[in-house]
Amino acid sequence: MSDVKLNLIKIEDFSNMLGSAKPIKWDVTITGRISRDTVEELSRIRGEPDWMRRLRLRALEMFEKQPWPNWLPLEGNINLESLILYAKPSVERARSWDELPRELREYYEALQIPEVESRLLAGVISQVDSGVVYENVRKSLEEAGVVAMSMDEAVKRYPDLVKQYFMKIFPPEYKFASLNIALWSGGVFVYVPPNTHVKMPMELVVLISSANVGQFEHSLIIVGENSQVELIVACAAPVFSGLSLHDGVTEVYVHKGARVKLVDMKNWSKGVIYFGNNRAIAEANTNVEWLSGSLGGKVTMVYPMTVLKGEYAKTTVTSVALANGLTWKEEGAKVFHDAPHTSSKVVNKGVSVNGGTTVYRGLVYVRRGARFARSHVSCDSLILDDKSKAYTIPHDQVFEDTAVVTHEAYTGRISEDKLFYLRSRGLNEEEAKSLIVLGYFHDVMVNLPMEYMSIFNKAIELELSKMHKVG
Repeated sequence: MSDVKLNLIKIEDFSNMLGSAKPIKWDVTITGRISRDTVEELSRIRGEPDWMRRLRLRALEMFEKQPWPNWLPLEGNINLESLILYAKPSVERARSWDELPRELREYYEALQIPEVESRLLAGVISQVDSGVVYENVRKSLEEAGVVAMSMDEAVKRYPDLVKQYFMKIFPPEYKFASLNIALWSGGVFVYVPPNTHVKMPMELVVLISSANVGQFEHSLIIVGENSQVELIVACAAPVFSGLSLHDGVTEVYVHKGARVKLVDMKNWSKGVIYFGNNRAIAEANTNVEWLSGSLGGKVTMVYPMTVLKGEYAKTTVTSVALANGLTWKEEGAKVFHDAPHTSSKVVNKGVSVNGGTTVYRGLVYVRRGARFARSHVSCDSLILDDKSKAYTIPHDQVFEDTAVVTHEAYTGRISEDKLFYLRSRGLNEEEAKSLIVLGYFHDVMVNLPMEYMSIFNKAIELELSKMHKVG
């Protein structure tokens, strides 16, 4: 995979520039009860083909039949009828940052996206609320046959390819997947033809501009035989009063001999509820890497899943989360070993402080006949005070005698001896805790490009600097 150093989101700039929401004008909005009329209107406004309208309506039927999940860590249910279900910004899609209105351009300049794009990325697609406002891909990708564009455009320009894959790995099997498929808008479509190596990463930037917005991004990634690609999804939101919902889906198809790396970096404000539904199907001799990093937000629930469908397919799922204040961070993983000689590694690390809660919830499933499958899961939790909590909820289903599945978990607190030692060296308590947390995450982050580790470290330092301000 590409070892290019990436500059995703400068957290300190985010704090300074995006501290409070700016008013974004919307061209079209849809609100009210989620019904057949709502879905029909959404499809009509977006000018979609009839086959997509029918898929939406089928998902709506599933949504209406499925019970409300009882596992949500919320007081009461999410009031979906209070949300703006579709909010299309009143902005023409731009291919140059200068074409964007000033209030939007300032967001991206604060995040340093234009600079990063010019030096390090093969393409950037950016979504604000329900609409894609920026789309630019290097000509070298187009010349190599790579298709990278918004999902909205792909449905119209590549209908046969989209129909072949859309919703095949992520059928509407539970309420929030059904909800996404019924109401989806935005997201990215990437197709990499066989024997093509995309050396520079592509990035999808997802912003929520204000409270009471429901965002239903849907992305579809198809990687041809012996190809490789890297996609970054960077999520952010300014501070606003009230709640917003991000209910996203990412479907990834990895054909024989291909490699894909998917990075999901979240730095939401405290008013965002985030459900990330990410799945990949991996054929023979493939390698799928997931990296999920989570800061901010009110509730975060993400379970990247890989179905190891072909022999010698392998996957790595790495997730790190910091729950600061009354937040719930549930970062897990699901791996299905469907073929012989498949392997998986899951590494999860969480830190809880100021009453925050981190959870690892995972599933490893080995089918009968998946001979010599190997899986190892490691989850560590660090609790910084008496108000915070951490849970580890693993689930293994192994139906093959030759398989080896192992799991290890650790939950601990910062020892007073370590704090005393660091304070004796001139650090205050806040600085000492930050240093310990950074060291705790280091063995996970050290395998990433230096820029990833640098940005993550800065984010941790910023978050922990607010420890005494959060109640």
